[in-house]
Amino acid sequence: MPEHNMQALLESILDEVRPLIGLGKVADYIPALADVPAQQLGIAVYGNDGSSYCAGDAHTLFSVQSISKVFSLVQAIDHGGESIWERLGHEPSGQPFNSMVQLEFERGRPRNPFINAGALVICDINQSRFAVPILSMRDFVRRLSGNPQILVNSVVAESEAQHGARNAAMAYLMKSFGNFHNDVDAVLHSYFNYCALQMSCLDLAKAFCFLANEGVCTHSGEQILTARQTKQVNSIMATSGLYDEAGNFAYRVGLPGKSGVGGGILAVVPGQFTVCVWSPELNAAGNSLAGMKALELLSERIGWSVF
Repeated sequence: MPEHNMQALLESILDEVRPLIGLGKVADYIPALADVPAQQLGIAVYGNDGSSYCAGDAHTLFSVQSISKVFSLVQAIDHGGESIWERLGHEPSGQPFNSMVQLEFERGRPRNPFINAGALVICDINQSRFAVPILSMRDFVRRLSGNPQILVNSVVAESEAQHGARNAAMAYLMKSFGNFHNDVDAVLHSYFNYCALQMSCLDLAKAFCFLANEGVCTHSGEQILTARQTKQVNSIMATSGLYDEAGNFAYRVGLPGKSGVGGGILAVVPGQFTVCVWSPELNAAGNSLAGMKALELLSERIGWSVF
C-alpha cells in the first residue's frame, strides 16, 4: 500500500472511532492508571520493510501492562525452548485472567502464559535465569524497540504491588503444587515492574516486529526466535491474547493480538506488519474500546485477517 494511503487510512480510522471515547472506562484498580487522561488515541504501523506510520497519540508513553507478558514469554522460550511447556499449557482458559478456580482444579499448572498465573510461572522461569531480571527485561525491550530510553514507571509498579494479593495467592497455590521455584515476593516484584514498563505505540510496534518477520527483528537484523517459535507465540496470541475476548477478536480482527489494561493492543500481520493501537478506556472485557474498533476497521479495509 502506498505510503500516503496508509497514513490517510490511519487518520481516517482514528476520526471514525474517536466518538467512542467516553463510552468505556479507564482501568481504576490502581490509582496510577485511573489518572490517565481518557481522551487519548494513537496508532502505529511498522512494516517488514522498515517503514512506519503513526497517527494520533502514537508517540505518547503508556503503561504496557499485560502486553509485557509477551516479552516475558519470548525471554523464556529463548532460554528454555520447549521445556517451558512442562510447567504450563498453551490452551485458551475460558476463565477470567485472574481466576484461581481452574488453577487449583488443574493442580497448579496454568492453562497459558497470558493469564496471570501463567505469566507468573514464566516470570519464575526467568527469575531463575537472570541475576537482575528487571534490568534484563528493560534492556531486552530497549533492544527490541531500538529505543534506549524505555523505563519502568516505579509509581505504577509500587501501586500494582499494593494491590497484588490475588497474584501472590496464585503464586503460593502453584508453589504448593511444586510449580513455583523462587521466592514469591521477588518474582512478584519483577512481574509488577514488567507490567509498569512505559512505551509508545511506535515502540511496541517496532519491538514486536520480529513476530511478523519469522523471528527476525527488522531494524536490527537480530534473530529473536526461530520461525517455528514465532509461529507458536503468534498462535497463543491468536487464541489467548485478549482475555476472555480472544474469540471475538479473532472474529472481528482476525490477527494474533495482545492487549493490556493500560489500553494498548498489539496486533501482528504475519509476513507484513505489526500494529499497536492505544486508547485508555476499556470495554467490559478489559480491552481498549476504541482500540478494538480501530483494529477491526484497519483489518477490514486492508483485508488483513489471517482466517
